[in-house]
Amino acid sequence: MDVKEAGASLDALISSFNSRIAELQQLVIARNTLNGMELQVLNIKNRLREETRAIPKAKKLIVAALQQQKKLETISACVPSCIPERITNFNQDDNKWAQKEEHVQDLKFESLKLEERTAPKEKKGRASAPMWYITAEELNSVPPYMKQRLTLDKMNAAIGDMANYAEANAHLITAPRKKLADNNLDKALKLREISTADSVKGKYFFLESDIKGPSLKLDNTGRALLTVLRHLGRITETRIGHDRVIILLRP
Repeated sequence: MDVKEAGASLDALISSFNSRIAELQQLVIARNTLNGMELQVLNIKNRLREETRAIPKAKKLIVAALQQQKKLETISACVPSCIPERITNFNQDDNKWAQKEEHVQDLKFESLKLEERTAPKEKKGRASAPMWYITAEELNSVPPYMKQRLTLDKMNAAIGDMANYAEANAHLITAPRKKLADNNLDKALKLREISTADSVKGKYFFLESDIKGPSLKLDNTGRALLTVLRHLGRITETRIGHDRVIILLRP
């Protein structure tokens, strides 16, 4: 073999060796790429496994949300279009009555003072008068002859009025005498006497004479409303002296 042939053979060997190295480099790159893809696939599998495990929980949340939505829709259907304001203050100007107190000294105030010593004081945090609205199912259960043309909105607006009457009376019963106006004194004395009766004691109540609207009135519709509310267990009635007393109940 001469020098030229030896050189050509060496060049061919080097070229083959370089080609082999390039192929190996490509294989290494392909292998790294494949490892990266395998890692991504593994991450995807893990993510899918976690999502699959979360599906039952998501279904339970959806069911709970639908149930809550149904409850809210039922409540919304029962709430009257005009919700009455709670009566929180029944005296427009306490200072006015405090000034009048300095000039008013009669037997009625002395009598009230004696009763305040024995009358139970209103506890802090006392619950508001019950305002349990009627549901559509309850109203539908009422016999047609009793329900007549009463609507759910009228029923629940009347419940709001009754709660306000009862809270107004509770305020008069527990209010200090210096905060009572002259025109409220007689009624406060009467309410205190009524509140000591066993059938009324510790309960919210109002008198038939308190019914003056805005939704509940002493007309045929108002009497039908009271009949239905008594039938559904929202109120009960008793007579104390000459007064018809209506007591609010919690169903």
